Amino acid sequence: MDTLKTSLIQQISLRNKNDIQLYIKREDLIHPFISGNKYRKLKYNILEAKRLNKKALLTFGGAFSNHIAATAFAGKEGGFKTIGIIRGEELEDKVDSNPTLSFAKSCGMQFLFVSREGYRSKSSLDFNESLKTKFGEFYLIPEGGTNELAIKGCEEILNSTDNQFDYICTCVGTGGTISGLINTAKEHQRILGFPALKGDFLKQDIRKFAKHENWKLVTDYHFGGYGKIKPELIAFINTFKNDYDIPLDPIYTGKMMFGIIDLIENGFFPKNSKILAIHTGGLQGVAGMNLKLKLKNLPLINE
Repeated sequence: MDTLKTSLIQQISLRNKNDIQLYIKREDLIHPFISGNKYRKLKYNILEAKRLNKKALLTFGGAFSNHIAATAFAGKEGGFKTIGIIRGEELEDKVDSNPTLSFAKSCGMQFLFVSREGYRSKSSLDFNESLKTKFGEFYLIPEGGTNELAIKGCEEILNSTDNQFDYICTCVGTGGTISGLINTAKEHQRILGFPALKGDFLKQDIRKFAKHENWKLVTDYHFGGYGKIKPELIAFINTFKNDYDIPLDPIYTGKMMFGIIDLIENGFFPKNSKILAIHTGGLQGVAGMNLKLKLKNLPLINE
């Protein structure tokens, strides 16, 4: 993959009674198409696929998956054939009208659309064997990209400049990014994860990779669950972009930043805390979300 740019750290100017300082690490700017944690997760997986002399990458995702878009571009850039197993048979006739899938298609990705019931079996041996029969040999990257090599990549998000912060905050999908942060954070730092999914089940997934107990999941800001969105969140994202010139996505980073600022206002953080929020990218999904919002006659996210 192309050499990534160095992450920019921007301060978010907030007035608060406890003199909390909030900064955001712009991982979304490190690559134009494989931004944020997707670059980190794919980096060592791509190197491993090359080492194994694999010619194809196969992975999984939904209609507006950041991971599908990133894998398609990374595969094209690295000379791989790419295969996307997409959740939802009804999407097969909607590829050209779907911003994420049409982008992946333009990068050369081949799709297999499966029912939601079938998709739930994606980790089974029988399903995997059926994919090998259909597509031949491939390098498999799990949904969301999280595996040990992805964790290794995410361990490179923090550097010595970030040692000044007391709290490191990240959104959480499959648990890979937060695991990398947990493993490389300094002893004085606390990692807070803001899940995009409803429920507390992610703890066990994170513990498979995390080496320390310096972390906590904040589960109050999912807005109803994965892919769910409310006008209050849309208004926050648009105001945040207007005030700070930083775009957020509605699935991950928007919910995280909403949560962080709400916690600051409600006295969660000790006085004089310095907080670093990781912007994990995901902005390609905004166009797809706006299509859904338009159908529901809801306000749109400013792109």
